Amino acid sequence: MASIPATGLGRMFQRKSVLQIQAELEHGELKRSLGAINLILLGIGCVIGTGIFVLTGHAAAQWAGPAIMISFVITGTLCGLVALCYAELASALPVSGSAYSYTYASMGEGAAWIMGLLLLLEYGLAASVVAVGWSGYFNSLLHDFHLYISPALTAAPGVPVTNDAGVVVGTGIVNLPAIAAITAMTLLLIRGVSESATVNNIIVAIKLTVVIAFIVIGSQHVHPALLSPLIPAQVPAPPVGTPMDMGHQIGRALWEVVTGSGTSRYGVGGVIHAAAIIFFAYLGFEAVSTAGAESRNPGKDMPIGIIGALVICTILYIATSAVLVGIVPYQSLNNPAPIATAVNQLGMPWFAKLVKVGAIAGLSSVMLVLMYGQTRIFYTMSRDGLLPTQLALVHKTFKTPWVNTIIVGLAAAAASGFMSLDALSDLTNVGSLAAFALVCVTVVYLRISHPDLARPFRTPLFPFVPVAGAIMCAVLLMSLMATPATRNFFLGYLAIGIVVYFVYGISHSKLGKGIEVGGHEASPMERP
Repeated sequence: MASIPATGLGRMFQRKSVLQIQAELEHGELKRSLGAINLILLGIGCVIGTGIFVLTGHAAAQWAGPAIMISFVITGTLCGLVALCYAELASALPVSGSAYSYTYASMGEGAAWIMGLLLLLEYGLAASVVAVGWSGYFNSLLHDFHLYISPALTAAPGVPVTNDAGVVVGTGIVNLPAIAAITAMTLLLIRGVSESATVNNIIVAIKLTVVIAFIVIGSQHVHPALLSPLIPAQVPAPPVGTPMDMGHQIGRALWEVVTGSGTSRYGVGGVIHAAAIIFFAYLGFEAVSTAGAESRNPGKDMPIGIIGALVICTILYIATSAVLVGIVPYQSLNNPAPIATAVNQLGMPWFAKLVKVGAIAGLSSVMLVLMYGQTRIFYTMSRDGLLPTQLALVHKTFKTPWVNTIIVGLAAAAASGFMSLDALSDLTNVGSLAAFALVCVTVVYLRISHPDLARPFRTPLFPFVPVAGAIMCAVLLMSLMATPATRNFFLGYLAIGIVVYFVYGISHSKLGKGIEVGGHEASPMERP
């Protein structure tokens, strides 16, 4: 084990200067090939996927009813606050490490390492979650053409496999389609970001066409009666003799979110709980910020990419959910393919196949962007010395971090092939909210510590926006931590990560050694 200097603990609080971060942009090896449109499509490619094709139906059927539209407005508002914070940081500090680099500049190396751990949950395992969903839609499409893969090869070990009628037909051994999907995305990312962006643009065009077609065609078959009442009565209802006005409902709903004790469905509490669930449908808009070192004009294009992707996706989510609950009774939507269920009600089997193709395309682009984001975060951490230098090796021809990409691909493929969807999704939830909260805090810190920093984009209504964003993220985070399994995993994961930092990262940190980082010497003034 490498020896830790006597001042090792103090290194946890050393900060990378803003000058160093900006110098990394000037001396980076990655190819700058992404414009504003590429960045918007990159964000859309990551956001529109599992959420719109799966979570919408579940949240409507179990919690919000037709008011799922309101839930998307609530969640979109929260993500909007966070997006404004990301936009400011991405324009001022356009580097490849995203929130990791922002935290390094504000809270120090120890907090940056924790942020790296959180982002590993958000990006790395999330790609495996999407791969399992991709496998489900792919198998369903094959069945439409009377083609079948052995059930044992379509799910993780011990996971029951059902047919289209919901009958269990076997148990899984390995999810081969999921592994194949991750492998294809890995090879594409090694080939190059320009090529990956081109493929992503094509995929996004396909799935946007499908989603918009569903909205246009489906809107002609909406039954207004299915939208009434907009907010169904609470189940179970409050005890007789204790009527609850709107203020009490909202208050109890917030308490249930904070404590994780909510058991009610529908009503105002159900709408808020659904908002917490579908929050994860928005994950990915901030992946645009990981592309800072490959953006042609980051100061201008990064804010456009982040905010543009979020606005477009929010509008599509609301419109899709409105049509969905207007075609099919919301109680019938609790299944893995709610949009296909709605299309089947229209008597258009050809369109159901098209929807599955769009879902497969959509989930493919989500995998691509999530893995892209994770590789760029590892790349930056390796350049800082916190991870082995091999993770920052750039391919001479393709100009991509190929060793890093292979490792991420192998890990994601293994997780998708041998872990269940429930297990994977449970492990991705906490990291995103904690990371978002830290990003909001970073905006406040840099406004105070570096008031003269050039900010091509400034978060409006400061400090309300970042403070409100941090508080809302903390509330949802507390609701997740109330679940013992999630809490125990999260605390254990952080403990192991901290040990790795003290065993390797703290003694190899270039900043701690005063080694030049990105062409700018580490400044003692940035140390405690």
